[in-house]
Amino acid sequence: MTTSTLKIDSLSYSLLRAAQAVALVRGGTALPLALAKVIAQSNTPVAARGAIQDIAYRAMRQLGRSEVLLSLLAKKQPDPAILHSLLCCALALIAPPDDAAGALPYEVFTVVDQAVTAASAHGDMAHAKGMVNAVLRRFLRERDALLQQALQQPSAVWNYPDWWIAATQSAYPKQWQAILQAGNTAPPLTLRINCRQTTMAAYLTLLASNGMAATQIGPFAVRLEKPLPVSQIPGFMAGLVSVQDASAQLAAPLLDVQDGMRVLDACAAPGGKTGHLLELADIELVALDNDARRLPRIEENLQRLRLPPSPPTALPSTAEGSAASRYATCTLKTGDAQARYWWDGQLFDRILADVPCTASGIVRRHPDIRWLRRKSDAAQLATLSGQILDNLWRMLRPGGKLLFVTCSVWPQESQAQADAFALRNQARRLPAPGQLLPATGLLDDHDGLFYALFQKAFD
Repeated sequence: MTTSTLKIDSLSYSLLRAAQAVALVRGGTALPLALAKVIAQSNTPVAARGAIQDIAYRAMRQLGRSEVLLSLLAKKQPDPAILHSLLCCALALIAPPDDAAGALPYEVFTVVDQAVTAASAHGDMAHAKGMVNAVLRRFLRERDALLQQALQQPSAVWNYPDWWIAATQSAYPKQWQAILQAGNTAPPLTLRINCRQTTMAAYLTLLASNGMAATQIGPFAVRLEKPLPVSQIPGFMAGLVSVQDASAQLAAPLLDVQDGMRVLDACAAPGGKTGHLLELADIELVALDNDARRLPRIEENLQRLRLPPSPPTALPSTAEGSAASRYATCTLKTGDAQARYWWDGQLFDRILADVPCTASGIVRRHPDIRWLRRKSDAAQLATLSGQILDNLWRMLRPGGKLLFVTCSVWPQESQAQADAFALRNQARRLPAPGQLLPATGLLDDHDGLFYALFQKAFD
């Protein structure tokens, strides 16, 4: 049997492709890139990609527990990496946490059978199909005892590396459990209303007319009751809405942009905050990113939202949006926010600095991050972000405002960074939310971001 004999709509096919992606992550590749690579190489059709992605993300959220279970179930670590990853994917389906929502509708013995079939179809695992069968069936026979033994280890309880658990406990002695648990939940689908094209009331009416339940959770934020592909979201392709977490939607309004202002969005890709800024005012915006390959993504998003790419082009006219968007401009630039070679010397009225960080506040959206990061990364990234902030501060007009944003929950990347920056630059601190911890409440459902707003003194 070969991979070509597996039916594309079968669980065995999805398990195998998900295992290939998980193996790449364990080798150091980010999960979205790993999935894209696997899907491209296998030429997997669109209809089959959702199941692969779902299994891979489940495996990442439960990797700590699965690896501890495998250490109990197998005398030595399964080898090669694809075999180890296949077993982790299968365990994620037959051993989900008790509080896991939305378990896949597969019988456990079906998962075992399909995992064996997947192993048989892959040249590097065909010899181990008996081992796959034995390991998974033993787990089903001894489930309670094995789980009880595995859950003696923190990494199996929380599904994070031990150092991550310890760092969270140290930083947040009272909230650490809630923070870790929030990172293990699947995130909601939150939309941002494009206020140039529609209103909150009009869009909620549109959703209702399409039989979709939704809740307003912010001035521009709508959370859909049931996530679905963007192609099925009413008005998405017409630019009425964008997908953006509720906490990330705070950035643009905090900058208080006004018509005619010159604004910099540093580290801009993929452009969610760029679009929001242009939706709020007729500004002269520079969207900067150090990777030229990411700029087309920004331009695509702006075109969908009917906002101006650079240079300004004639956009489709609508009664709601054409007049306003005619006066806004956006210049896309490749450049390092830590340097100044890309800057034309004109000062900015507003600067949005969404700096590089460990992304520890958005692990529910990117569960692979916890397994890719190292303990030393926070300190190294904090040094880099501090250099970026100091550099951008020199480009700000007296009286102007700089918004420091990071999607981290580690204090050395957030609060300590803001305090040190204010001291170094004698920057006036303005009201801002500060540290937002990940939350999963009915109306308070968002990622973990940090906001600090500074104003530069007049000379």
